[in-house]
This record gives sequence, C-alpha cells and structure tokens, in this order.
Amino acid sequence: MKIINVELGDRAYPIVIGNRAMHSKEHLERAIKGQSVLIVTNDMVGPLYADPLVETLSALGKTVQVHMLPTGEQYKNLETLNSIFDVLLENEFDRRTTIVALGGGVVGDMAGFAAASYMRGVPFIQIPTTLLSQVDSSVGGKTGINHPLGKNMIGAFYQPQLVLTDLNAFKTLPQKELSAGMAEVIKHGAIFDAEYFAWLEGNMGALMAKDETSLTDAIVRSCEIKAEVVAGDERESGQRAILNFGHTFGHAIEAGMGYGAWLHGEAVGVGMVLAADLSQRLGMLSAEEVARIRSVVQAAGLPTAPPPLGIDRMIEMMKLDKKAEAGQIKFVLLDGIGRAVIQAVPEDVLRETLQVCA
Repeated sequence: MKIINVELGDRAYPIVIGNRAMHSKEHLERAIKGQSVLIVTNDMVGPLYADPLVETLSALGKTVQVHMLPTGEQYKNLETLNSIFDVLLENEFDRRTTIVALGGGVVGDMAGFAAASYMRGVPFIQIPTTLLSQVDSSVGGKTGINHPLGKNMIGAFYQPQLVLTDLNAFKTLPQKELSAGMAEVIKHGAIFDAEYFAWLEGNMGALMAKDETSLTDAIVRSCEIKAEVVAGDERESGQRAILNFGHTFGHAIEAGMGYGAWLHGEAVGVGMVLAADLSQRLGMLSAEEVARIRSVVQAAGLPTAPPPLGIDRMIEMMKLDKKAEAGQIKFVLLDGIGRAVIQAVPEDVLRETLQVCA
C-alpha cells in the first residue's frame, strides 16, 4: 500500500493506493466512528463491488445499506441527489452515519454533496473506481451536482475522512473510461511537472495497455500533485484554480452537448488542446509544445477537436464558468509545459482559437 496524506490540518486525510485497498479493514475501522454506513454506488459499479464491500464492513460490526444510482453524468442532478436524502431520512440515519462513495466521479461528487448537506454534515469516504476519480475528483473535497446551465455550479467543499484507491478496479474499467481518466493525468503534468509530462509521453502506450506498474506510478504522482495543490489552497481562492486547465472549454462542451453526450475526460482532452493553442497565441507556449500536448492527448485515445457547437454557443457557455468575473472569461493557460497561469483572454483571440481548432 502507498499512502499519500492530504495535509489540511484537522481535516487532513490519507489516500491509500494499492490492490484490494477498498477492503483495508485497518483504514476503514479508523475512519468509521459510528455504527451505520450507507454505500452510494451506481448500477454499473454496484454489481461488481458492493457485496464484497458490504461483507468487509459487516465484519467490522457495521450496519450497512446500499443505495444504487443510475449511471451517467446526465443523472448528476437534484432529483438523483434527493434520492440519497430519501434513503437517509426514511431509514433514520443519524449524524454518526458514514456515507461511502463507491464509484466514479459522478457518484463521488453526489455522495460527497449529500454528506456535506445531510444534518449539516456527516462523515464520508471515497472509494473511486475509475482512473478519473482516482487521480482527480476523489481528492480535494469538491462535491456537487450539475445545473442545465452549468456543470458543478451547485455544491460544497467537503473533505472525506479517507480515500481508498483500489488498483484492482482497472480489471473492469472500459477502455473509453481509461482514456477519459488519462486526460486528468496529462493535465497534472502539463500544469505542474514538466518531467512527469515527458514521462507520460514516453509511457502512454504502457498506460493505455493497463500496465499495472505504469498506472500505479501515474496515479501516485498525480495524487501527490493534487494533494500538494489542494493543501495550499483548499477552497480554490487562488492557486488551486490551475487544476482547471482545459476545463473552461471542457465544461462548455459538456453542458452545450447535453450531459452524458461526451465523457468529462473527453471534453477536458479537447479543452487542453484549445487552451494550449490559446497559450501559443498569447506568446506563452511554442508551436512544438502545443504539438506535444495535442500528440499525447491523441495517444491517450482522446479527441483533439471540439464538437460543432458553434463559436457563439461555446463562448456563451464559457461565460457561465465559475472562474468568470463580470462576464469576463478566465482561462488556465501554460507559460511553458509545467507552468500554469490564470488570466482573462481577449474575445477576439479566443474566437481565433475556436475557429482554427474546430
């Protein structure tokens, strides 16, 4: 087991990475103080992993219930969130109940938001089962749901007690989901660590072939980077916003196309290519560096051009981004690979990027 600590004072917690990590009785027993546990999962992950997890928790003397959500980004909404509250209230779960998120980013975001809101806050644990959730959404305490006008616009910062990253989950992970998660892995190198980015370029073939050693190395390094950024800026008041590289474009694609039409990682992959092009137009990134970013995104099996939403529609959706201020869109850009900056961009330059990259 590899353990990475997210250093947030009295809200600090470990990320435990390893085979069968979700069945680590030592860490589960330490994190779960109360008697009752609600596992929130979905109808794709639940049939694979819920029953063995129930057995592990029952062996610790816990009373366990499972709530199954429908699978897909299109269900990350208020109606689905309310179904979690219904179960909590109907079964009289109390403040010492622990909510366990077993699944990908959608499950983790919604279960975490339910935990942040129910009785004004109950403990929760993240057990991410996709690459994207293992390297990104399970770490840092961002929880929430989507609104038809914007992705993740309703939510809360709420840290888990524990993250259990089980490497065995890769055995059942579809290749498309692996590609989607690789977008966030690439992002970490692009914004923070040029040497790591170069390593990803050289090892993408092994990563996409699910080589366990390579994937473990990538997960560990990505979690280290995210933990360091989050520890320095928990509520995204400054530096943490660099983790949104590619996301301003990506969220606009997701919302504009309708949630679920594109996977989050697919939209972020395109978003990184667009942000790289924008960086070059502003004199911060070389043509060679832009080509490297496009090439590694493509090698991960991700699209590199946006869908035909139209320039005006894309800009309209981006103005609803959380980083926008007074109608001005802010972007995470690269001042060289491994160095991210945040700044507003003139609309005429943005239009050039959208026109050329379409």
